[in-house]
Amino acid sequence: MREIRLGRGELVVAGTAVAWVLAQICYPLTEGAARDRVTVLVVLLATATALAHATLTRGVRYAAGFLVIVSGLGLLAEILGTATGFPFGCYDYAVDRIGPALAGVPLVVPLAWTGGVYPVWIVAGLLVRRPAARIGLTALGAVGWDLFLDPQMVAAGQWLWCDADAGLPGLEQIPLTNYAGWFGVGLLMAGVLTVWERWSGPPRRASVAVPVAVFLWTWLGSALAHAVFLDLPASAAYGAVGMGLLGIPLLGWLARSPRG
Repeated sequence: MREIRLGRGELVVAGTAVAWVLAQICYPLTEGAARDRVTVLVVLLATATALAHATLTRGVRYAAGFLVIVSGLGLLAEILGTATGFPFGCYDYAVDRIGPALAGVPLVVPLAWTGGVYPVWIVAGLLVRRPAARIGLTALGAVGWDLFLDPQMVAAGQWLWCDADAGLPGLEQIPLTNYAGWFGVGLLMAGVLTVWERWSGPPRRASVAVPVAVFLWTWLGSALAHAVFLDLPASAAYGAVGMGLLGIPLLGWLARSPRG
């Protein structure tokens, strides 16, 4: 296994990641308004971790561009989705639960796209070389992440689908169109990010330990939390398989990587 050594910058990034993990651990221990506040905190810390690592590896300009691309496209997709039902299907967000909203979309939601997509984007880049393959793998990983995210947030009442009987067995309340929409939006985000990385120049030498650890925690930790603490066994299974499409090759990559 690869030996991980963190410099000062990596330690700052790791600190935000540890705070994010602790906030996630608090989620099943809370309820009501307290759980809503924890939800917002989890998103903010995930986004901070992603942007801190992006700044460390490619600079402030790249990190700002990543935020604008992913959260910007995420916000546009969510506004379009709630207004028209495309590309995810017909749904509505709860009102006044997780902060201010724009056009019916809580502003914390597009930030969640950045916090969640960033580690998937990094892992996809470790597993494949060709840009087209990385784009496809990122979109696939985003869908895998949503197999955890959507059931958890629907169970918490953060949003509600119009068609509550058109999904996977055990997750009928979330229509299959949602995952098709996630895959399409993920492809668009990853395609634009590919161009942005070419314009941003080569990355600085920095460890990928934190985004890799964030990915692994999201994958394995979410599977455990859904199965044991949140009473969501179906999403535990689907999410474990979905993110495992990247997670299992990632474990192989870690095992093959040299020490040092």
